[in-house]
Amino acid sequence: MIDYVTGRIAEKGTGHVVLDVGGVGLHIALSTGALAALPAEGDSVTVRTHLQVREDELSLYGFSSTDEKSLFERLITVSGVGPRVALSALSSFSPTAFAEAVAREDVALLSSISGVGKKTAQRIIIELKDKLGVPDLPAGGARTSSGAHTEARDALLGMGFSSAEVATALDKYDGAPEDSQALLRHALRRLGGGV
Repeated sequence: MIDYVTGRIAEKGTGHVVLDVGGVGLHIALSTGALAALPAEGDSVTVRTHLQVREDELSLYGFSSTDEKSLFERLITVSGVGPRVALSALSSFSPTAFAEAVAREDVALLSSISGVGKKTAQRIIIELKDKLGVPDLPAGGARTSSGAHTEARDALLGMGFSSAEVATALDKYDGAPEDSQALLRHALRRLGGGV
């Protein structure tokens, strides 16, 4: 197992980075959040990694934190969830937001991940709920009601923001849980660089 790689960023692409490690270019697939957190090309960086070994392919997946790596490794144990779908989940949600969605048994929210249908979302909940160490939350979550959260999320997605941007923007809201307009304003401030 390759736990981490340290090297110079030779190239940043869509969903991957190429690290120059002692003259060898390693192609590492990353979530959008991990890719955005990387320094500029030419800089040195350490990336936590998971090596996926297949009969015809060796693939490296990279993460911005040990929490991201841990969630990825748990997700790929779920039947029907491969590395690409797990990486898509990490691009859509932070590990904390993902764990909360599982704790709330929010099938609709998990189904918004690219490559995850309703049955796979249900399987993720069944197989990971106890493993993620998050207490049961009432439907709708601890901070926002399901309707307000869904309404704000749908509005932001309709404006053209990605699932990852929307999940990050809706995080850390501490206003009235049933006020979708306040939640939307909070998210738009975060997306605009405020707060």
